[in-house]
Amino acid sequence: MKAVKRARVFVNTLGCSKNLVDSERLLRRLQDAGCEVHYQWNAAKGVPDYVVINTCGFISDAKVESIDEILGWAVMRREGVIKGLYVMGCLSERYRKDMPEEIPEVDGWFGKTDWNGIVDVIASKRSSVELYDRLVTTPAHHAYLKIAEGCNRYCAFCAIPLITGRFKSRPVDEILSEVKMLVSRGVREFNVICQELTGYGKDLPGDIDIAKLIDLIADIDGVEWIRLHYAYPADFPMDLLDVMARRKNVCKYLDIALQHVSDNVLTNMRRHITGEETRALLKTIRSRVPGIHIRTTLMVGFPGEGEKEFEELKEFVKEQRFERMGAFAYCEEDDTIAAKELEDIIPEEVKQARLDELMMLQESISYEIQQQKVGQRYSVVIDRVEGEHFIGRTEYDSPEVDPEVLIPLRAGLNPGDVVDVKIVEASPFDLIAEVV
Repeated sequence: MKAVKRARVFVNTLGCSKNLVDSERLLRRLQDAGCEVHYQWNAAKGVPDYVVINTCGFISDAKVESIDEILGWAVMRREGVIKGLYVMGCLSERYRKDMPEEIPEVDGWFGKTDWNGIVDVIASKRSSVELYDRLVTTPAHHAYLKIAEGCNRYCAFCAIPLITGRFKSRPVDEILSEVKMLVSRGVREFNVICQELTGYGKDLPGDIDIAKLIDLIADIDGVEWIRLHYAYPADFPMDLLDVMARRKNVCKYLDIALQHVSDNVLTNMRRHITGEETRALLKTIRSRVPGIHIRTTLMVGFPGEGEKEFEELKEFVKEQRFERMGAFAYCEEDDTIAAKELEDIIPEEVKQARLDELMMLQESISYEIQQQKVGQRYSVVIDRVEGEHFIGRTEYDSPEVDPEVLIPLRAGLNPGDVVDVKIVEASPFDLIAEVV
């Protein structure tokens, strides 16, 4: 009997790690429904039968990237090179009433989590896997763990609540089952993510919050590193710091987006916190979790940021000496509070100049912090081999966004191994190490 050819499906993920988790769930369902699935593609593979683009719609640059990707595949769909083109994710969730008319080559527009809907139009049967089942596309030893959808904060600049809706925590049992499943498949490092980590559990019955959830995850055999992403500074749950300090497998790392420090700008942003309260929170975090590395994101050019406010932001960065910091220039987003109520009058060239100045300042701080690590010993997980080096990370480094540790090649090491190293050289964004 002649074998039936399986449909080849390429799922192309754009945007953040939360999108990546959605794609991994879709890939697993497509796989279970009999498709041959791919999350990377190149010309050597020929042409897929079907393409699914998981879009980002957070800021204008991300929207442009998503639309350009759709248009590129739309040409192939129009010429009949591929059998079907489907779009999901944030851009599709937000604009799917308008987009079909603009790009008619797309066969279907889906929301962020309509995985079964996509499977139904591509595969001959529906998947029967668990809701949380995934095909992990990161290196086998680490995975992202999304614990909630949506956001209740409604910051003036942000369109995420308009796309994802209100904050919705995942049930505790479901999260723990997912962690156990992933551990059984070799995952040992869990990067916990959601739009607002610190809001977890407030919408669930019973006595559950983010601190209790992380404690429960830390109890699971095989969980070696837990790293926390996207905390919100207002109403920060201090119990979480106790868990971080007490549990050895909870990394001394916190990603907390502060955005600004000027009271004027924070009020305009609707962040529900003052500069003084922000400083007090950071002092408390550092005192209760000694050695913690803090990653933050700041914004320049928001309405109300004059030279005085920008100078205050620079002094804040100098004073706090963040181990990890990113920044971006404000860009007005459709239908947000800022777009409706605040006038975006700061010239783009001024925004860019401020962004460049802030990041140059942070680079010098990062270099000094990295230099202090020379001669120190750390445990490092190996992610991959690149050129003449193993590339790894310490507990203080999240995948793809934080500094990496470069270790000269030697026999006996493989991706996923954890090794003790001594730092011998440092740059602003990388460390050079030798195996102890």
